[in-house]
Amino acid sequence: MALLLVIYLVFIIQYAIVLIGIDELVAKVMGVALIVIPMIGAWALFVELRFGFRSEKLAKVLDSENALPVAQALPSGRPAKDGSDFDVYKAEVEADPESWRAWFRLSLAYDASGDRRRARWAARKAIQFSR
Repeated sequence: MALLLVIYLVFIIQYAIVLIGIDELVAKVMGVALIVIPMIGAWALFVELRFGFRSEKLAKVLDSENALPVAQALPSGRPAKDGSDFDVYKAEVEADPESWRAWFRLSLAYDASGDRRRARWAARKAIQFSR
C-alpha cells in the first residue's frame, strides 16, 4: 500500500507541475494545492512507517529478552478484555515511569484489548524513552 501511495504521489506532483505551467490563475492555484496535499501525504506516510519500524525494533528487543507479555485468551482465541493485565502493566509504568519496556508492555495490553488509540500513545511513550 505504501508503494502504491508513493506512485500516486508522483503522478499527482507531475500533474501539478503541468497545471502550474498553464497561464490561468485557477490552474496555477490548483497546481500549488496539488503540490502541497501530496507533501502532507508523504509526510504522514513517513511518520507512520517510522513509527512501525521503531515499534517493531522495541518488540524484537523484548522478544529477545523473553519479556513480551502473554495475552490471556478466551476459548475462541480472542484476547480477553477484562482488564486484568492492565493493573499489572499500569503498576509497572507507575513504578518506573521512564522505562520504555514498561510502556511498551502497556501498549501491547491496550492493543490486545482493542484500544488502539491508547496503544499507539503508550507505544510512542516507549519509543520516546528508548532513545
